[in-house]
Amino acid sequence: MKHATALFIDPHPVDEALRDASHSGPELAHLAATYSASPRALIFPSPSSDWRLLMLLLPLGSRLSLMTHPVFAQLTRTWGMGIRFIGVDRDRLVYDFRALLSNRTLELVVDLLARHERAISASAPHPLTAATTHAASEPAQADASAPLLDLLFEALAGEMLTTLERRRADWVRHLDREHRLDITPPLRLFGHDDRYPDFLARLRAALRNETIDPAFYGRVLRSVDQREALVDARIAALIEDALDPAALALLARTAVGRHLGCYNWLVLAPRHATARAHLLSRLPTLANFLSETLMPIEARARIAQGSLAADPDDRASASTPDAESISRSISRPISAPLSTPASAPAGYDLRPLIERQACLTGSEFTGWLRRAIDAGQDRQIIDALAARLGVSANLVRRLWREPPRALGQPPAWLAATLVRHLDQLPERAWPQDDESWQQLIERASAAQTG
Repeated sequence: MKHATALFIDPHPVDEALRDASHSGPELAHLAATYSASPRALIFPSPSSDWRLLMLLLPLGSRLSLMTHPVFAQLTRTWGMGIRFIGVDRDRLVYDFRALLSNRTLELVVDLLARHERAISASAPHPLTAATTHAASEPAQADASAPLLDLLFEALAGEMLTTLERRRADWVRHLDREHRLDITPPLRLFGHDDRYPDFLARLRAALRNETIDPAFYGRVLRSVDQREALVDARIAALIEDALDPAALALLARTAVGRHLGCYNWLVLAPRHATARAHLLSRLPTLANFLSETLMPIEARARIAQGSLAADPDDRASASTPDAESISRSISRPISAPLSTPASAPAGYDLRPLIERQACLTGSEFTGWLRRAIDAGQDRQIIDALAARLGVSANLVRRLWREPPRALGQPPAWLAATLVRHLDQLPERAWPQDDESWQQLIERASAAQTG
């Protein structure tokens, strides 16, 4: 395994005044030092033959020394909820494995960062920086703690690889469907709200207490935005470098941006990637809905064919009657009757029967839609998508011809409800400005959330 690296923000002229306790106060000065010297990501390039890249995106922790104590285990788990565990496998598919982070992995991360934090507090050379920066050149005056940190890095990488190998059957469930490589605030991969909450809270408190003036407060916020944007761009570049350039080129021709869910959908079926990119370019509003709806079926099909990494148990689950019914629905006409269980228990509760019928009907329409998309037949795509969404084909045709930019790309859970609300309006009553579209989105959201 190549040596791991840590990604930091760049220094800024405002740091010197910010870390001056006589100017900013002792608590803000300490948090500012932690903010500027804490790593934003731990990067493991090519850790094994199965993985091209593993990356841990880290929130800022200002109490990591406390979290090493077992009493604060819950605090560690809460902090760990802000971690992103991104992986790119040998097939160049992108995963988000944060749900697989074990207690042992979190302990190693906290231990690594707590040692770094103690070095910052003691005004010593930063061991994490030394360990990651000088690993390749191996200077004669390396820091004494660098070997220990190298061992921690190796242990962390080994723990992550062990967890992934143990949960190999779960890989397909963690294919990334929602993240983006865009660095604009609403779309970026890593939300900044939970990255450095203590630092921003203390900064606002210092402004309220008149410890710092508004002009200095504005300078600090601008420096934060600039440096975090640069870090986001570097993280995106590192991930993008491990992805499939052909799929990225197809995705760039659409209007959905660098959407990792849509990217995975294209990579899962290279033969049909052009047809799928054509659909995304015509219906960017439904990008999240399409990736959430169609990617699981495609992934299960790849597992059944043996072309996606999985263990025997996972392949067995891919050939269950539910998956087979989905596969048969791809080639069966939509008017064909749905199959029913051979031995359905007698009962008077209709809710489970209604829910199961709706699930099977959704699978029917989804299979029809998948076949139409991969065949590149626009008319069939429109009809299948209308059936899947429960709207008229004329509505889908208008969205196809004139995709409304004001709708943006709503999340998958909202897209279908939003389109159904739009279907209830006559064409002349469609929203004409951004404010009207926003009101429609709010009504659909309220209806979906009850």
